[in-house]
Amino acid sequence: MENPHKYTQAARYLGISVATIMVLQSCMVVVHEFTHSTMASLLGEMKSPLDIVWGNPIMMTGWDEGVDYTRIFAQGHDLHGAFIGFSPLIMHSIVTVICLFLMISGRLRRRWLFHGAYWMAVVNLMELVAYIYMRAFADHGDVGRFNQGMYLSPWWAFLIGGTFVTWLIWLLLHNALPRLRELFAARNHVCAWSMLILSSFTIFLWGSGIRVMAYVSGPQSLFGVAGIFLFMLTLYLFRAED
Repeated sequence: MENPHKYTQAARYLGISVATIMVLQSCMVVVHEFTHSTMASLLGEMKSPLDIVWGNPIMMTGWDEGVDYTRIFAQGHDLHGAFIGFSPLIMHSIVTVICLFLMISGRLRRRWLFHGAYWMAVVNLMELVAYIYMRAFADHGDVGRFNQGMYLSPWWAFLIGGTFVTWLIWLLLHNALPRLRELFAARNHVCAWSMLILSSFTIFLWGSGIRVMAYVSGPQSLFGVAGIFLFMLTLYLFRAED
């Protein structure tokens, strides 16, 4: 394959993958908030799961779960607050595990189904990294409310949850990424590299590290900076071989 063809193929697949990520991320933002509100409704802390704060469906800004955590904790419903706060992370974990199982077990034989499952796993891992790697020590947010309601040190979520997320990332990049390369980047080193770069950038920077650096203040923002190191480390560990 001539180099111009390699770059064209890589650019085409990269563009498709970016569009896939944008669509999946938009869907997961809404599902994330509905998971909060659904759990709150099941526990009697919210009248309807539809009572979320609806945001801009195009820009995907302004969305919020609409759960009154201040009232929940003030009334002593600490376990409810913990479950409501942490429920989307359970959802993201389940979706990631299902996608990884389907890919690694060989059940996804059609390459575009594999493509969808791969980037779905990436988008959900991005959320897990953002909350568990980078905001486990925050006194607010999903993990912060879980720690508050369960009376736990943030170290538990960071170490146990972080180990679990690290294992999922390893499975994705060590087992699923090579298969994605076979399906879409056979004999194209440029395309193979672009897959890894986009995967690592999305997981450690796009919806996690950059967001934490931009919106989280104090020492906690340094966890976002760590995303740069993790991004570079991943490129080294899972680099595309000639």
